[in-house]
Amino acid sequence: MSASGGRSGNGRLHWFIARHYLGASRGRGLLSLITWIALGGVTIGVTALVIVIAVMTGMQEDLQGKILESTPHVVVMEQGTSLRLYDYPTVLEKIRATEGVTGAAPYVLSLVSIIRGEGSTRYTQSADLYGIAFDTVGAPPTEMARQIIDGVLDLEAPESGLFPLLMGSGLANRMQLFVGDTVVVAALDNLKTDIFGGLVPTLRQFEVTGTFTTGMWDYDMKNVYTTLEIAQELVGIEDPTSVGGIGVRVTDPEIANEVAERVREALGGFPYWAESWKVTNAALFSALKLEKIAMSLILGLILLVAAFNIVSTLVMVVSDRKREIGILKAMGMTRGGILRVFVLQGAWIGVVGTLMGSVLGVVLGVLIDRYDIIQIPPDVYFVDSLPVSIHAPDVLKIVVGSVMVAFLATIYPAIQASRLEPVDAIRHD
Repeated sequence: MSASGGRSGNGRLHWFIARHYLGASRGRGLLSLITWIALGGVTIGVTALVIVIAVMTGMQEDLQGKILESTPHVVVMEQGTSLRLYDYPTVLEKIRATEGVTGAAPYVLSLVSIIRGEGSTRYTQSADLYGIAFDTVGAPPTEMARQIIDGVLDLEAPESGLFPLLMGSGLANRMQLFVGDTVVVAALDNLKTDIFGGLVPTLRQFEVTGTFTTGMWDYDMKNVYTTLEIAQELVGIEDPTSVGGIGVRVTDPEIANEVAERVREALGGFPYWAESWKVTNAALFSALKLEKIAMSLILGLILLVAAFNIVSTLVMVVSDRKREIGILKAMGMTRGGILRVFVLQGAWIGVVGTLMGSVLGVVLGVLIDRYDIIQIPPDVYFVDSLPVSIHAPDVLKIVVGSVMVAFLATIYPAIQASRLEPVDAIRHD
């Protein structure tokens, strides 16, 4: 027989013995039960890891997508006590000429109160009012057009002659407002003195011309929009070329930091300041990344428990099959052969458990994502259902890690079995 044929035959023999030891022989039902418990531990651990990693990745991607749809990729402001950017047409021209910029538009941001009704039916809610310009060159700074769920986006003056107002769906629902309803907006940044010497906000009547939803509770509950000119008048900006800032959209959100630096250079640096969406939301995404790592470590402990189950299973097999191991060694099986038998047992538990867990995790993840099975409070997590994003590299890392842990778990009991002396093992009762 050739050497390769001998190795192949020995390999089949080692696998046959390993498979025999994994099962339960007559009167030894406990061993089979422990084997399946170890297999179940690996399966559960891998399933949990696949789902949790997919959920954390999904939350990060979902949140990032909604932020990029709802906010500019880069915001340009002028530093100073007035929080105003002056002569914006000149600044806008330089920004649009910057490499990587696809669109830019001015805006005004102010804290306001939305007032519905009068007397006993009066209801007030604070909001962030954005005055925005639609006559932009190139792409708009946000994708608000896709987020309109009722009414219109153009913010043209309604037939009533009142000022137009676009509201977040969450805020509109809380205040029980619909398209066509009238509200009063109080500008808290533009206080005036009344006849009694007290300070009162500037008040204007608006008509709700549309509602939008971003999918993020915080945005939908706080943001309202009107035209740039109306917002300037409401907050007391007399210079038509003075705005709060300029929102910029870039060719690729991933290069927003580089484009922000180019914009700063194009504007000559101070007093102009450009900040990308990555910098603005750095704390949020760092927290999500840290949470993902923490959850992975915590759930990784399940795999360690499964590894200990594999160790205990093989130790019990060694103890229970000591006499058979002694006979095998007496018949000429080498220490290496015994070692391979027990490594194969652990490898079978690890590989089969990992494959079962991976498939189960992927299937459950797809079901959770497709049917929105798990609902979560949107005011806490920015989303109303659990997003799941399964990436092949993530699953592959879990599979490789799980198999390696299972393999390492076989080393100690396999070495113990290979060190048994044939005479002592055969005498074992």
